[in-house]
Amino acid sequence: MNTDPAPTLFGPPHAAYERREIAPGAVHLPGWLTPGEQRDLVTACRAWAAGPVPIRRTRLPRGGVMSVQTVCLGWHWQPYAYSRTADDVNGRRVAPFPARLADLGRRAVADAYQDEEQAAAYEPDAALVNFYDGTARLGMHQDKDERSLAPVVSLSIGDSCVFRLGTTEHRNRPWHDVTLASGDLLVFGGPSRLAYHAVPKILPGTGDPATGLTRGRLNLTLRVTGLTDEPEGAGR
Repeated sequence: MNTDPAPTLFGPPHAAYERREIAPGAVHLPGWLTPGEQRDLVTACRAWAAGPVPIRRTRLPRGGVMSVQTVCLGWHWQPYAYSRTADDVNGRRVAPFPARLADLGRRAVADAYQDEEQAAAYEPDAALVNFYDGTARLGMHQDKDERSLAPVVSLSIGDSCVFRLGTTEHRNRPWHDVTLASGDLLVFGGPSRLAYHAVPKILPGTGDPATGLTRGRLNLTLRVTGLTDEPEGAGR
């Protein structure tokens, strides 16, 4: 795992990281977050989970409830829309999107794509913070409720998981499975921005308690919604 000192905005030289392109536009950087960054994010996630809109399991349109627990920053997500207020939870406005997450997102894009111009233009305005216990799963889906096709930045902390990346056409094979461990970065954009993906399995007991997370997996996904403060928040 990378243990370098606190990075600059765009991080250390790209060669400092092992870079794996698992599909066109989908890049995996193992151990990208330092142990200190992981601990800081775990502490921040606990504060965000307390509200103003608390962490919850999202109810799906057909009545089912997701096994993953979610808290949102910047914009509140529910299938299949974004809004500033959590009308499906307590009606309160979600917490603002932190500037430090935007900086982290730009550094992620720079290191994944080795393109600081693209990174400088990256302006995430929403985050979904997902907590998976040992039995939680996430089925095959596309992240297509945003109006922007800017890359999604995904950060993993805690227990490892199996991440499944498919095609942009359908939920079925072919797909590629990759293990995401604590500290790993995954960025998917370009040809893979609308790829179907899933988390079919959590690997309990594989995380390091030194992160501050003794069980389960935290996943932060940073997105550019392309939305403005209109009278009614909406996705696409």
